[in-house]
Amino acid sequence: MLELRGGFSTVWVQGGLTRSGEQSPTFEADMYRCEVPTLGGFVQQVAVSYLAHGYFFYVAGIIPEGKDPRRVDEKLVQRYRLDISKWARARRKRAGLANVAYVRHCRFFVLLATHGEHPFFEEEGAAVRDVRRVPIKFGSYSIGFRGGHPHVRIAAATMLDLKEQLRRLALRRSSADLAEILHRLPFEPYAPIRSQFCELLRLVNRTRAVAGLDRVPNTCLRFRRKPLRVFGDAVRLVAAPSDSPSQTL
Repeated sequence: MLELRGGFSTVWVQGGLTRSGEQSPTFEADMYRCEVPTLGGFVQQVAVSYLAHGYFFYVAGIIPEGKDPRRVDEKLVQRYRLDISKWARARRKRAGLANVAYVRHCRFFVLLATHGEHPFFEEEGAAVRDVRRVPIKFGSYSIGFRGGHPHVRIAAATMLDLKEQLRRLALRRSSADLAEILHRLPFEPYAPIRSQFCELLRLVNRTRAVAGLDRVPNTCLRFRRKPLRVFGDAVRLVAAPSDSPSQTL
């Protein structure tokens, strides 16, 4: 349950951005970036850098306690030969072959693939999902693809929880307190989330209007999303694969 108490803040880390302001998949000297230190950066990397470029097929999972996430990173990079250049990926695409990407935040990871042939589809089998039909759900976010665009929302269960809490708080807190709570909701304001923010504000104001209380102004809501620096300068890079890829995690 997401509790509306205390302050929230966006964590910024250092790293390179593309000219458009978004972090793109990065390959440096046969090393592969995959570990994202912040939830916001993870969501951005999946939605903006991968889904927007056709990585619709995915397998998501949680690395069990007792396993070193970084060792799992290395094995997956080796298994699926992920550390290829952008030119190699372009050649594969022209040849009708799929490209695969991998990204992890804490112990949660996602392997994503484009259309085409790739051992990924044989290895993962029935576990593969299509994000256009089954969104990726993690950290109270739902990350899907609709209408030709990535679609990032607050997960339905979290929205119900937020509504329940805000309905109670609407009659107990001042308009200034409620404005601060709504402003600090810990979600990046992608377009669908902006609509959800407005939905929550309307709920608060309807509840307060019945009791004759003053309205909370919509100026409290965050409507501009700032691109996050995804990986950071101190990023750990996974080494290039050996000639014999590992077959077990």
